[in-house]
Amino acid sequence: MLPTGIHFQSYAAETRVLKTRRSQAWAMILAVTLLGAPVFAGAYLTGIATEMFITLMAVYGLYVTVGMAGQINIAQSAFVGVGAFTAAKLSTWGLPVLLVIPLAALVTGFASILFALPAARVKGLYLALTTLAAQAMFPIIIYALPADWVGGLAGMPVEPLSLFGFDLGSPARLYYFTLAIVAILTVSVCRLQHSRFGRAMVAVRDNDVAAEVMGIPVLRVKVMAFFVGSLFAGIAGACMAYFLQFVTASSFTLFASVWYLGMLIVGGLHSPLGAILGVVFITVLQESLHKVANTLMQAGAAGGGVLFALTSIILGGCILLALIFEPRGLAHRWAVLRSAFQIWPFPRN
Repeated sequence: MLPTGIHFQSYAAETRVLKTRRSQAWAMILAVTLLGAPVFAGAYLTGIATEMFITLMAVYGLYVTVGMAGQINIAQSAFVGVGAFTAAKLSTWGLPVLLVIPLAALVTGFASILFALPAARVKGLYLALTTLAAQAMFPIIIYALPADWVGGLAGMPVEPLSLFGFDLGSPARLYYFTLAIVAILTVSVCRLQHSRFGRAMVAVRDNDVAAEVMGIPVLRVKVMAFFVGSLFAGIAGACMAYFLQFVTASSFTLFASVWYLGMLIVGGLHSPLGAILGVVFITVLQESLHKVANTLMQAGAAGGGVLFALTSIILGGCILLALIFEPRGLAHRWAVLRSAFQIWPFPRN
């Protein structure tokens, strides 16, 4: 719902990410806040924010594959791992970061096609099992490859992040680097949903039979949905490699894939805002629980260790509550509250 008097004279104007001056003003305030956050936050909070940006890149990929195209993917962590190992290997060859990240994204995208081709011909549970196979095969392949290729069981180090000879290894600089990338990806994913390919993915998600009758190449759209979603995962993996400075197959597990999907479910499957809200909500809740547990353990209380053990259960409960009470996610709840605020004091009905 838009304020009264707002109208558009072209489709390009209607599909802009920021349609009103009010939204542009709020976006500017958010940008200034994010740019100034490292000045007031410590290294710990800056690192948490950086990790959250990287997670958001991976969840954006799930939004494309699952939210827009309707293709279940529980192997996103494996694709992030492919991007991370590719970036780690390319960094040892001395390639610049502006070349490493796009190459890592492309390698991850082409790797996803190997699983997208059979997955594009099945649905539902069988599709989930197909992507589960990709997640299960990832560590097996990494461990089976020669150790001098990707490190084997020991993993492999990553060269320090630098851009044009300027060191970006400090927490604040790495924060700004990932912030710039996630800003570009946010604009890209918002524009994607209004593109020809984005509308084709939505048509395939809603009814693939009707989409094929309309002339949409369903198989190609499904494969491309996995490819584009894995591009985001590859970028996230490359950033994760530079963030961790060391990559191992044990860092990219099925558990991480489930949390990526859970964040998207909590936030809302069918909106980029849902990916943002889901990542922020789950990350803030998880870190808050860990902070409380650490405080209790330092104070000698017995409940600290229990709270650590219950963190995953609490987060899993949040996903179940979202599925039961708000299946359309936090983005839908935000849209309802915003609409109620815009038409206040008039009744909604």
